[in-house]
Amino acid sequence: MPLSFDDTYARLPEHFFAPVEPTPVREPSLFALNEPLATLLGGSAEEFSSAEFVSVWAGNRVLPGSLPIALAYAGHQFGHFVPSLGDGRAILLGETIGRDGRRYDVQLKGSGRTPFSRGGDGRATLASVLREYLVSEGMAALGVPTTRSLAAVATGDTVWRERPRPGGVLTRIASSHLRVGTFEYFAARRDVAAVQRLADYAYERHCPERPAPLGRALALFEHVLEGQAELIARWMSFGFIHGVMNTDNCSIACETIDYGPCAFLDSFEPGRVFSSIDERGRYAFDQQPEIALWNVTRLGIALASAIDENPERATALLRERLAGFESRFDRHFAVAFGRKLGLSGYEESDDALLRRLLGLMARARADFTNTFRALYDVAAGAAPEAFLSGWKEGASEGASEAAAWLEAWRARRGEAPAELEAMRTANPAFVPRNHRVEEALAAAEQGDRSAFDRLLSAIRRPFDDQPELADLRQAPGDEQWTYRTFCGT
Repeated sequence: MPLSFDDTYARLPEHFFAPVEPTPVREPSLFALNEPLATLLGGSAEEFSSAEFVSVWAGNRVLPGSLPIALAYAGHQFGHFVPSLGDGRAILLGETIGRDGRRYDVQLKGSGRTPFSRGGDGRATLASVLREYLVSEGMAALGVPTTRSLAAVATGDTVWRERPRPGGVLTRIASSHLRVGTFEYFAARRDVAAVQRLADYAYERHCPERPAPLGRALALFEHVLEGQAELIARWMSFGFIHGVMNTDNCSIACETIDYGPCAFLDSFEPGRVFSSIDERGRYAFDQQPEIALWNVTRLGIALASAIDENPERATALLRERLAGFESRFDRHFAVAFGRKLGLSGYEESDDALLRRLLGLMARARADFTNTFRALYDVAAGAAPEAFLSGWKEGASEGASEAAAWLEAWRARRGEAPAELEAMRTANPAFVPRNHRVEEALAAAEQGDRSAFDRLLSAIRRPFDDQPELADLRQAPGDEQWTYRTFCGT
């Protein structure tokens, strides 16, 4: 078989998950297949697009050796604890070893009801499937740790949301689907043995090389603390807003997971919110580091019993490490934005240079992606107008202030030719812009895939100019300020 399973999570105690079969769909057809990912997983485009495998990606057929399960987990949703969530519309088909020697989960999303559906239909719209396909592949091309999309299937069924919509199923690939909420699920039940078992499992799967002088649970916690600090810094360097940073969406593998109400900044506004359900701005762009710390703190609380049987010692060990989160994040943030500015080394004074630029961008509502890409163009030899032409004159800020900043930046940077390639790969020409994603999804629902294919082609080479696709770089108009994203359920 081009896809064989070597499951480990399904061998854990039975209360860690629920066995469940995918629910067949009426008329499955393959909309998209990720050919490079198919190759990584040991298959080929021809094999994985065959009728046999399309029925697997749709949930109409289970491969030999597959033990489909829905994972149990809890979660803090907008700060409120829900003790039982679980995979309500996702089914883990199994784990496979890629050609790179790494272990991957193969999961269907939108494959029908599970014991955790809580009244939901367990389905996904084709639009939500294609949104995750586009944005997750865009993030992967940017070099951001993320789950991946292997296949998108149109089901031929109708899914009811705010109106009847075409249905879809996504095949998602992840290093694992363990979440902070997975640990919270067992901690809330005071199942100390399960927390310890899960901590040992997650350590062996995700950071076995990490020294554990004080135990695996604490080493795992340190791994997630560091990984989440780096992940959120990478998000912000590309203007990405996750939208729903609940603890059930916070991956122990430190990958971006669950692309629901996510979006990319167009005009820069630090407090920008896109999610229709985030009415108080809890998960705004500039709040993401604070929420990451909040989520990792919840992980520490859940892991406490496995870290030390003495609660006071466990608390002291956790507090000591949590106190270092801010400095860890600041270090990763400085590295990411230092690359965006094309700086050789990041000096203490560079923070003021960056903050000054971001302040100017916020006041002028300058486009985030295009502004930084234009800065790279200047570093690569373009005239200053490449950067200055994108600014609007405001009451006291605008192109003149931007020109003064540009001179300060050039004086700090000097020539620094060795940093030019790093700067290019920190400043994409293309991201999955919100209005272009919506255009592609709307057309796909009507049977026209041309916009989807064109956008996918652009974002898979985000750092190349691709002049034939230049229209996909253009910022939206005033509609960006009313744009909202919605949860797929």
